[in-house]
Amino acid sequence: MFSYNLCDLYRRHKNTDGDYLQNFINYNLLLIRVSDFLDILVVSFLIYKIMLWIKDTRAWILFKGLITILIIFLLSSYFNLSTLYFLISKTFSVGVIAIIVLFQPEIRKALEQIGKQKFINAFNSDNKNKNISHKSILEIIKALKHMSERKTGSLIVLTREIPLGDFEQTGIILDSVISHELLINIFEDKTPLHDGAVIINNNKIKSASCILPLSQNIFKHELGTRHRAAIGLSEVSDSYVFIVSEESGEISLARNGKLIKNLDDKNIKNIFANFNLKHNLKKKIKERKYNKK
Repeated sequence: MFSYNLCDLYRRHKNTDGDYLQNFINYNLLLIRVSDFLDILVVSFLIYKIMLWIKDTRAWILFKGLITILIIFLLSSYFNLSTLYFLISKTFSVGVIAIIVLFQPEIRKALEQIGKQKFINAFNSDNKNKNISHKSILEIIKALKHMSERKTGSLIVLTREIPLGDFEQTGIILDSVISHELLINIFEDKTPLHDGAVIINNNKIKSASCILPLSQNIFKHELGTRHRAAIGLSEVSDSYVFIVSEESGEISLARNGKLIKNLDDKNIKNIFANFNLKHNLKKKIKERKYNKK
């Protein structure tokens, strides 16, 4: 009799818990709104984008270090390690400032990526750079070939979507027509403007003797300051940077933080074709819309 009462009590208690859990789930499901799903999607998308932005950078190592510290912090709380918990909690109190300092290049890159979005650019009609004319392309290629044959060190920057006005201001403003004679003369040894980079924008030589940011990534010893400066600018912008080595005369291209070496005439022409492709496609789309009207 006693054992029967215990079994019956257990069965009732189990059924009660099951009904309570089911009612709890059903009640909370009714409270979920469409905005909650949207909220989860937006947060998931942001986390995914952040992971993509830092995946191939030095910040990925720092991010894994922060995750490790967070795990240690949770374990210290679980196992009641008061001293370790106190030290890490005090460190986290200034964590926001530390994250801004540690991830400053990646935060800047993320903001630049947001600024490049179409819905942002729609409010600014002046941020579209004109593509480089065929004549200017031939002039640049002729200058690169001449400087390569004579091993004249040079840096030529082609501006794309991200403006480089702050870097243009570090040099001498020229705002001149592109010609191979002018480019060759600028980079001629011992001339006033040879030390630094030339920035080309809106189909003109905007500035010469410009100072570019050096890349902080670790490279082989064969890369000098000129190559590091080219890669550094390509890391913080979407520009194309051509480099001519004064040691070997080799022509290289820095783009998206990567270095493409040993370029010939065909490679350079293909690069310029890709550079102008995006602008030409936009131009054709606009022309089609205009013709339909």
